[in-house]
Amino acid sequence: MGQSSYSNAKACAVALTISYLILAASAGSFYDDVDITFGGERAKILNGGQDLSLSLDQYSGSGFQSKHEYLFGRFDMQLKLVPGNSAGTVTTFYLSSQGAGHDEIDFEFLGNSTGNPYTIHTNVYTQGKGNKEQQFHLWFDPTAAFHTYTIVWNTQRIIFLIDNIPVRVFNNHDASGVPFPKSQPMRVYASLWNADDWATQGGRVKADWTKAPFTASYRKFNANAKRVGPNSKLTSSESDNQAWSTQGLDAAGRNRIRWVQNKHMIYNYCNDRKRFPNGLPTECKNSRFL
Repeated sequence: MGQSSYSNAKACAVALTISYLILAASAGSFYDDVDITFGGERAKILNGGQDLSLSLDQYSGSGFQSKHEYLFGRFDMQLKLVPGNSAGTVTTFYLSSQGAGHDEIDFEFLGNSTGNPYTIHTNVYTQGKGNKEQQFHLWFDPTAAFHTYTIVWNTQRIIFLIDNIPVRVFNNHDASGVPFPKSQPMRVYASLWNADDWATQGGRVKADWTKAPFTASYRKFNANAKRVGPNSKLTSSESDNQAWSTQGLDAAGRNRIRWVQNKHMIYNYCNDRKRFPNGLPTECKNSRFL
């Protein structure tokens, strides 16, 4: 190899190394992004900040929250759920504001006895009121590998996605008198806790503490979102033309959500006429995908 070619190759190698370091530095770290909120040593940040595990025993669960608050954005988290007999456990990934009239957007993963599927529980709270549950069974084993769970929250709608497949849309029907989360900044939360009084088969199946500690794993948290500073002013450099700010469903997305809701949905509050004998909620009449 000639001197010129060698120099060029060396320059390219240096440039690639610098590029790699920049990418590595920009990758999220749980040390930088979250605070442990409860559970003490049951919550562990691992692998230099790239992974985080939450554990539950008969004395306590564990959890964490984002260091920052956000007003709209796209929030991604990879999770691997409690394996084996997870009955009575609830693993969560959600957004929430604070106070009695809080807003909240929920992914909750309700454990089950060995061989029975997890229930994916979604809900939306506005001004302290929820009661907008949809539940699903998954088309894969969520304990065997990591999968990506996403909440897109913009001024028009909320989209729940699993491995980038939309499973639910909650549209903004504020004009029809249906409250929509749009003014309260929210943090990202995650937790693993004992809910064996209700979580598994209506509370009939309890947690088997001889299997404790139960452990769920998190990684690759990303918030492409409007960060809100201490004086409630937008401090993020993110601009309004981010894809999430107008994200909806294209034709492929509509086909995927139909498949999920036809094949994998196990409960939809909008179909529960026994629960709403005086008429279904307003948004149930106005939305194709809920």
